[in-house]
Amino acid sequence: MKNKLLLLLFLVTIAPITHSQVSDSEKNALIDLYKSTNGDEWNVNWNLNEVINSWHGVTVINNTVTEINLSMNNLNGTIPSSIGNLKSLQTLNLGFNNLNGVIPSEITSIKSLVSIQLFMNQLEGSIPSTIGNLTNLKELVLYNNFISGNLPESIYQLNQLEVLHISSNNLSGSISPYIVNLKNLKTLSAFDNSFSGDIPSQIGTLQNLKELTLANNLFEGEIPTEISKLTKLEILILNNNNFISELNPITQNTLMPQ
Repeated sequence: MKNKLLLLLFLVTIAPITHSQVSDSEKNALIDLYKSTNGDEWNVNWNLNEVINSWHGVTVINNTVTEINLSMNNLNGTIPSSIGNLKSLQTLNLGFNNLNGVIPSEITSIKSLVSIQLFMNQLEGSIPSTIGNLTNLKELVLYNNFISGNLPESIYQLNQLEVLHISSNNLSGSISPYIVNLKNLKTLSAFDNSFSGDIPSQIGTLQNLKELTLANNLFEGEIPTEISKLTKLEILILNNNNFISELNPITQNTLMPQ
């Protein structure tokens, strides 16, 4: 009987520990996000007095935050720099909200990130120059914002990247031949920007590419014939640019109807 009482006492003692004991720095980062995006007005808000793993859109594994999914939740405001304190975060989805301001450079210190989805907001400024630090990143989805500037050179270091969706922004400059490094890329969508220069022939080495949409930009020169080597390509849209050549017949067969 005594042993049973001791066991019961032990279980009662550790019961609070069964809830996720997220560090203070991670908890404060989440609270900063809540306050900086007008959390009280979210569609589904957080009770800051409850345990963190009960908060809507937050996934906690092994006492650390691994996922934030607050898509379509009426976030209004900015992404705080303290988000960089979520050192085990793998997925950040704040898409389809009303976020403004810039993408904080601190986000690129989260080496565990696999997916960043900030689409359909009002973000401005440039893509952080240190984006290449995110060596595990597979998805970078930033379409429908007001992001400007050139693609940072370090973006071509993301050799695990599978989806780069940056359409409908104010991006400019050219696509570097270093895109050859993105061997795992399946989607490259950059339509409705102000990209210019030639499409690098190295794009024809991306054998996993299924979607290439570069329409409504200022690209010029020849359309690289190497595109016809992309045997997995399902979607190719290049219209409304300043090319001086037509697509060769092999490549033209993959164009979607306009």
